[in-house]
Amino acid sequence: MTMELWHCADARSFRALWMLEEMGLPYRLHLLPFPPRWKAPEYLKVNPLGTIPFFRDGTAELTESVAIVHYLATAKGPTDLAVGPGEADHAAFLNFLHQADATLTFPQTIVLRYRVLEPEAKRQPKVADDYAKWFLARTLWVDRTLADGRAWLVAGRFTAADIAVGYAFLLAGHLGLLEAVSPAIRAWWGRCQDRPAFSRAKAAQQADATLPPANHLPG
Repeated sequence: MTMELWHCADARSFRALWMLEEMGLPYRLHLLPFPPRWKAPEYLKVNPLGTIPFFRDGTAELTESVAIVHYLATAKGPTDLAVGPGEADHAAFLNFLHQADATLTFPQTIVLRYRVLEPEAKRQPKVADDYAKWFLARTLWVDRTLADGRAWLVAGRFTAADIAVGYAFLLAGHLGLLEAVSPAIRAWWGRCQDRPAFSRAKAAQQADATLPPANHLPG
């Protein structure tokens, strides 16, 4: 049975889309306008939460982007994108997977809401600025990891950790925060974007010309 991914351009579901392309797995992509719970209410029949992503593989259903990445790495491998328990960087791999959303993406969703998504009268510049500073402070762990000149975050190779964390910097670029992160992070993020699978994922999400451009749908 073909795996299915419900996705909005450059939303957190991009992690799953990128991972599918890196692994060369067959999938069906359902492209939705952002936010789908308001602009595509029929989607609530698929995912009653109305959130993106939603992923289905037979009876397996997942709603969390990093969980989908981890699921693919472990259930659809073997793949070098996973860092297994027998490898020295296994703990760092798991930490980056969870840090990617809980620490690096979450504060940016507050910036997105109060700078971009709310009507002008309801925007909160001070709240958005405070959470932007929170995000930038939390990039220190990534910066310290890359300080020794390594190309990738863990295990001496590109892994699912780079995909999971990389999305946070894709979002940072949409929010105008990328220039404030360290040169080492920007160089690493540039290497991530140079990967052919990243380009394929970007192209896949633009397959439906009726959707707005990706840079209009940042979170």
